[in-house]
Parts: sequence; C-alpha cells; structure tokens
Amino acid sequence: MDKIAVTLPDGKVVEAEKGITALEFIKTISMKLYKEAVACRIDGVLKDLWTCLDKDCSFEVVTFSSDEGKKVYWHTSSHILAQAVKRLFGDRVKLGIGPAIDRGFYYDFDIEESITNEILQKIEQEMQKIIKEDLKIERFELTRDEAIKLMQERGEPYKVELINDIPEGETISFYKQGEFIDLCTGPHLPSTGKVKAFKLLSVAGAYWRGDSKNKMLQRVYGISYEKKSQLDEYLTMLEEAKKRDHRKLGRELDLFDIFDEGPGFPFFLPKGMIIRNILEDFWREEHKKRGYQEIKTPIMLTKELWIQSGHWDHYKENMYFTKIDDQEFAIKPMNCPGGILVYKRKSHSYRELPQRLCELGLVHRHELSGVLHGLMRVRCFTQDDAHIFMLPSQIKDEIKGVIDLIDYFYNVFGFKYHVELSTRPENSMGTDEQWNMAESALKEALEEIGISYKINEGDGAFYGPKIDFHLEDSLKRTWQCATIQLDFQMPERFDLYYIGEDGAKHRPVMLHRVVFGSIERFIAILTEHFGGAFPVWLAPTQVRVIPVSDNFNNYAAKVSQILKENGFRVEEDYRSETVGYKIRDAQLQKIPYMVIVGEKEQKENTVAVRDRKKGDLGSFTIDEFVSMMKEKVEKKVIE
Repeated sequence: MDKIAVTLPDGKVVEAEKGITALEFIKTISMKLYKEAVACRIDGVLKDLWTCLDKDCSFEVVTFSSDEGKKVYWHTSSHILAQAVKRLFGDRVKLGIGPAIDRGFYYDFDIEESITNEILQKIEQEMQKIIKEDLKIERFELTRDEAIKLMQERGEPYKVELINDIPEGETISFYKQGEFIDLCTGPHLPSTGKVKAFKLLSVAGAYWRGDSKNKMLQRVYGISYEKKSQLDEYLTMLEEAKKRDHRKLGRELDLFDIFDEGPGFPFFLPKGMIIRNILEDFWREEHKKRGYQEIKTPIMLTKELWIQSGHWDHYKENMYFTKIDDQEFAIKPMNCPGGILVYKRKSHSYRELPQRLCELGLVHRHELSGVLHGLMRVRCFTQDDAHIFMLPSQIKDEIKGVIDLIDYFYNVFGFKYHVELSTRPENSMGTDEQWNMAESALKEALEEIGISYKINEGDGAFYGPKIDFHLEDSLKRTWQCATIQLDFQMPERFDLYYIGEDGAKHRPVMLHRVVFGSIERFIAILTEHFGGAFPVWLAPTQVRVIPVSDNFNNYAAKVSQILKENGFRVEEDYRSETVGYKIRDAQLQKIPYMVIVGEKEQKENTVAVRDRKKGDLGSFTIDEFVSMMKEKVEKKVIE
C-alpha cells in the first residue's frame, strides 16, 4: 500500500495510507479528535470528513469549537430540517435555500400551509427520527445538464434557478442523506447522527433571493449544539434577551419608540434624549481632546456629487431622491462626500495634516420593511463619523490613534470586543497596488499594537479595506459597531491634494471611521446590555426621593433641591401610596437609587439610601450621598 506524508498544524509529519478517508486518518492520531471532528482542512481548504487523502498534504481537524465547525454543524442541521419537511409535506413543498448563519441556521420553504407552532413540533419529531437513523451524508458532482435534469425530476424549480446562475466552469455539487438530495457546496458532517441537540425557534416571511418582486417563502430558524447543556444555555439566553428587548424596554421606560406613521424612523422621548445627549457630550469631549474638529454637513446634496463619489453606482438602490428646481438631489446615506467638500474648499499644506474632521451626521438608507428592527435596523440614524485626511507617512499612526480611541470608549462601557480585517470585495474601485498598500497598512497597525484579528475575505467597502470591531454584550452576543476604513479612492475621484514640502501637489490618504457606529443602534445595544438598568452616570433618572408620608414632603423637596443643585437628575414621588409600592415602582423603572425620608431622617438631616440591586445601604448624610454619587458619575462606574 502506498504511503503519503501528512503535515499536522504543529509541524509534525505523520505517515498514512494513500486513499484513507480524513475521518479514518483522524482516528489513527487521536480518539478525542475523532469524536469531536466535524470537518477538516486539507491544504488549507475546508473539506468533508469522507474526503480521501490521496497525496502529501497539510491537515487540520475542524471541531465545533471553531466558527467554521459551527457553520458545518448548523448547515447539516438545516439539511435535516429540509429533509423532515419534505417527508411531512412531500411534493407540496418546494425547497429554497438553507444556510448556516451567525447563530444557527434556517431553511426557506415554498408551501401553501402556514407553518404553525404545532407543525414546528411535528417537524422537530421528524428531525429526531432522521438523526436517530444516522444517515450517511455523501457528496457527488454533476454536469450542468445532469444537475438541472435531477432537480426538475424532483420538482425543485428554485434549485433549477440557482443551477442556471452558477458560472460556467464552476463545480456543481450535491449532498445526499437517505432519500434526501440537496444542491450544496458543503462541507457537511459525516452523518445525521452527529447532531445531538437542536431546537426550531421561529418562522418568518422571506422573499425568494431577498427581492420583494419575488414570492414570499416561509423561513424556519433553528439552532443546534453538540450537548443538550449547550442548547439549554442558549435557550435560557434567548429568554433573557426577550426580557431585555430594547423595543419593549424603550416603551416601558419612556426612552424611544417607533410609530406606524414613520416605519423605520425612530422617535426619542425626553428620557431617551438624556441618554443620547450624555453619549454625544462624551463623544465631543473625547474627540476634542484628540485634535478633532467638529463639522456639520447638509442632509441632501446633488446627484452629481453621488455619481462622483461612486455611491450612485454602488449604493443608489439604498438611497432616497428628490427634485428641486428640476435638479436631482439625493438624501445622504453616508457623510463622507460632505466631509470631502469641507476639506476641498481650500488649499492645504503638508504642515496642516493630519486634518481630523468629525461629524454626528444624520443619514438615511432605504431598508425593506421586513428587515426593520427597533433601533437596530432603521431608515434614518446618526453616524458618529470622522474623516481624517493625512500624508501617506501618517497612516499607521492615525490608525493606531483611532484604535486607541475605540478601545477607550468600549472600556468605559465595560465591553469586550474582537477585531476583524475585511479585505477587497468584488465590486471595488482602484488598483491592485492601492488595495495591497491599504490592506498592509491596516495589518501592520494592528500587529504593532498587538491586537489579534481575523481576516474577513472580500467584505471591505467598495473604496477600501476596513477594520471592524465586534463588541460583546452581557449575554455574550456580538455586535459590529466601530469601523476603520482606509481609502485611496475618494481623494482620487475628488482630486484632493495638499502642497508638499517640495512645493508640488500631492494626493492625501483618507481614513473613514466611526466609534459608536450608529448612535441609535448603540443605545439599543446599551439598553439590552444593561437590561434597561443603566449605570448611574447614564441613567435618565438617577435618584427618586420618596417621603414615607405627606408630613415629610417638605423635607423631601429640600433633599431633592440639594441633589439637583449638585447636578443630579432627580424625581420626587409624592403620591398617596405605600412606601413599598413606591419602591417597587422605582425598581421597575430601574432607577439606580431611592432616597427614603421620614421622621428620623428629617431630625438627623440624613437620608436612607436604597440601591436598586443591593437593597438598603443604610443612612447617609446628604453630603455623604452627594459625594458617593459624584464619584460614580465622574468615574463612569459600571456596576
């Protein structure tokens, strides 16, 4: 039997029989990995475990613990879901697509019956049978004609459409498990029995291929894990997330709302504006310290500007338009062209650079109604933008400065985060040389600072690569917020220049960046992260003063006035209710501190302080309480 050399990730070379499957090879090196493996990498390419090793290669085991492993696991789960639905409904259902997503999987179905909770339970029961059958999952390839014929015979028009869209020369592959066959690039688990614990979560409408002109399909979402304990933990998190839903809390706490008269256009209420203004004041203060100059640019600019910037070609389907005096205008979806016009209004010397222009700019983007979601996905929002115009020699230092600013902001709010570097997309502008230079500059800045990152291939902006910061909230969910985009294209398109040391014109480099990302979305994330119980420096109402009876209203008013004079946001509760009722109400409103005053407090000129989480803190003099509060506010304490 011929032998091949297999190189493992640690550099060790292992001899193996030529033609051995990846799964059998793993068994020879580690029984633990054999049980945990969901896929493998052969010469850097993600493959099924049934793949044969037929030549010398590098080899890596992929487990569920990795992002790639989860995607393989969840993709296989979506096929099990589709097989179960086909078993239950037969030819009455037509298959759409069923990918793995960031958390779990979904599959789209064209079926006349509405998929109710009762039907979901039946689908789950059939999925359990398929898992118990432990069906081998096998890959095979067909020519275009063979593939179309197979899907036509099986009555799958959506699959035929997908096959017709596959470019000439690309492999057309399918996966088979028992009687079920699906068009798919894979890879997949070796058998259905590898899926241990799953749950179907919800059903939603989804247009075929995301186009509102197409038929609405029914999308079934699910999640799966290797262990029931992992599934239980995730389902518990989902229940907690429902309680923390910013849409629910926004209404209950009078922070913000969205009305039928303005779908996707949020209204901020007085208490919500307090939080928003605190965030914006903090933003302005920190940017001023770091040499930024604030600007304000118009919400609407001419069509010609958006053609020049490239947005017309790359983004017009997401823009709103109008006419004024027979001239076409677009409402801005991004702030950058306005910032460019501010820079371009006069000549600049190399001594003036870098020039850091920041803007809290309101932008509008046309989002389909089906994707709108509270403050998370809206049609108008405020980006905390900045555009930095700099010399090529200043690129790395400016990137480092922005990273330091983002790190500071996220630490203030108690967020952990991870970083992704997104590279050149298919529909990009510019030369290979410019893109290589830009991507190298971002990589070098991250590496010099010592921040670990992962590459997100092809997900850059059309004008340049970017660094994205994904913060983690208290429920371990991640949100993409801050971004840094390096741009060689806009300075070219707008003929920007500076006068160099040699007296000649030179092209500046442009950096786009946001820290919060969208103010609205960041407030939504904060609301869910804190469950509406904002830290005292952010809370719309910091203290509620509660007299134990009407006899102490005057003293309560005195205490309240002192707290207000010290800059605190205070409410008084003079209602004819019991103290217990008033305390419960303050806790439901998630007010950080309740100050209870009665005969003892009035005599001793003190207050009884109650923390919304810790309960009674005891008696304080008014000065002691003010001092404690000031320290928490000034230090932006997160408890």
